[in-house]
Amino acid sequence: MKPRPARRQQWLTLLLLCLPAFVCATETGSPAGRSPVIALIIDDLGTQVTKGMRAINLPGPVAMSFLPGGEHTVELAKLAHDNKKEVMLHLPMQALGQQAHHRHSGELMADMPQPEFLDTLSRNIAAIPHVSGINNHRGSLLTSTSSYMAWLMQALNAHGELFFIDSRTTAETVAADMAQAYGIPNASRNVFLDNEPTPQAIRKQFRELVERARRDGSALAIGHPHPATLKVLREELPRLEEQGLQLVPVAQLIARQKERKLAWQGYSSR
Repeated sequence: MKPRPARRQQWLTLLLLCLPAFVCATETGSPAGRSPVIALIIDDLGTQVTKGMRAINLPGPVAMSFLPGGEHTVELAKLAHDNKKEVMLHLPMQALGQQAHHRHSGELMADMPQPEFLDTLSRNIAAIPHVSGINNHRGSLLTSTSSYMAWLMQALNAHGELFFIDSRTTAETVAADMAQAYGIPNASRNVFLDNEPTPQAIRKQFRELVERARRDGSALAIGHPHPATLKVLREELPRLEEQGLQLVPVAQLIARQKERKLAWQGYSSR
């Protein structure tokens, strides 16, 4: 049955209304525009040389995030920088239910007065050569508390050009919202690759990462230097280009997401 004239007019009107949104999406990283992008962070580096070197040798701009108290953090961070990898601080933060005597080296704790909190943060940043960004290690207590995240973001704002990645260790996190409020370049983790560190589970999570990037234009994953994780990534990363995706540094993903958000805000304000 052919559409009635009135129905055809309704469809034409709907098409014309949707066309600007389609053009905007095309310009901001949808499948109809530039290639979708993904970024990857490998956490918990600095304690073991072999695992650290294997992570650094992954193909492409995979970011390396180092614990501030790691025995080999300084040498591995310098090596990562020499190999064109982004270097990040994997900042320990207190988790829910965690007692003070279980703290990591350099951990930010809820019982710290603000001067101690800020001094600990400054020493952690200084401990990582070539640091360009931060993501939280654990931290379900602190990242869900606005006052502590305000201290953190104020300090980062004063420190310079560091970005912040919310590892999202709790659904109650306010870290990304506070980063946005204080003007800190930021993004949030979309996928954990290896909560279950088996090849089958990691491949499944990697597929989820790819699908999120295709759907949203970009996606960010966090993994760890487990043998299975590094093996899967060595196999999967070289295949991204043929799948129409691009692996980019974390800073570039943040810039892409900001550009996309501004484009949509501009369209919605018309």
